[in-house]
Amino acid sequence: MCYFCSTIQGLVSMKYVINIKDRSKVVVGNLAELLPQLLPSKRVIVITDCNIDRHYHKLIEQYDYILIGLGETSKTWHTLDLVYRRLIELNADRSTFILGIGGGIVTDIAGFVASTYMRGIEFGFVSTTLLGQVDASVGGKNGVNMDGYKNMIGTFNQPSFVICDVDMLSTLPKREFRTGLAEVIKAGIIADRELFSILEQCDLDSLVKNHELLSEIVFRAIKVKADIVERDEHESGDRRKLNLGHTLAHAIEKCSSKMNRGEAVAVGLSLISDAAVRNGVFSEAERDRIKSLLLRVGFELEPPIEMRYLLNAVKKDKKNEGNQIHIIFPTNIGACEAKPMLIEEFKALIV
Repeated sequence: MCYFCSTIQGLVSMKYVINIKDRSKVVVGNLAELLPQLLPSKRVIVITDCNIDRHYHKLIEQYDYILIGLGETSKTWHTLDLVYRRLIELNADRSTFILGIGGGIVTDIAGFVASTYMRGIEFGFVSTTLLGQVDASVGGKNGVNMDGYKNMIGTFNQPSFVICDVDMLSTLPKREFRTGLAEVIKAGIIADRELFSILEQCDLDSLVKNHELLSEIVFRAIKVKADIVERDEHESGDRRKLNLGHTLAHAIEKCSSKMNRGEAVAVGLSLISDAAVRNGVFSEAERDRIKSLLLRVGFELEPPIEMRYLLNAVKKDKKNEGNQIHIIFPTNIGACEAKPMLIEEFKALIV
């Protein structure tokens, strides 16, 4: 266990800590202990949503705060406009610190606003969902949707800190917790075979109550992402691996409202594993392990709409370069590779 626990000066006792680009730290630990130590001594304005406010109002009411709407439909220019105007009303200036408290929607909005308000002010996150802790709040991507297309407008900018307190996950509905597990599974497939094996062996139904094991799983998933971001912050090479399963997942989210983010990612992981087998870079046995784990977690693996509609949406993916797209294939559980392909060539592997 000592390998996974790090100490850094000024933090309480032993914590799971990751430093990214020497200017951002991700800490898995107790919020009440960590927040007073990590917040700078300046004015703080919180950005959160009404659901988080209901659960943690005593925390939020200590600061000026701005509430945004729930769900992907809130990740729009309209929300940004409301938040910018409210910051002006609150007399926020360049010395203000923005604290996003919530899941991925909140941290995307808070990070984008902080990165652009007055040309950029400091910000940090308290991530309250499993999906947010292992993915959305980590890595410095902040963005909003445009006409239903995911994160078409955004920035790369690292928060000062991200606090991930697994105790906060106990309030999540089962479906919301499961959606985060899709990203944890993805992390194992990308670069941590042992993490994948841990998930295969643990009791997923009781995982949310096992804080020690959950802390390790969250830390390992974050570390996969952080290590890649450290090498490639702006997604010019290695960071593309984090898009494993996401090309099709984003298309599913664009074309259908039947699945949430994690459910779409699970379908994407299943489909890309099949495609990797057809492409000759992945074994059927390893593919079957992935599908088995996804099914055991409770995911449906069939797309909610016809494949022709999904592939049409893939053509408009923001990561496309002309008629070419970088597809991430698993080559082993714990390893993957990015391969540039013509979109028509990719379509032939999927259908």
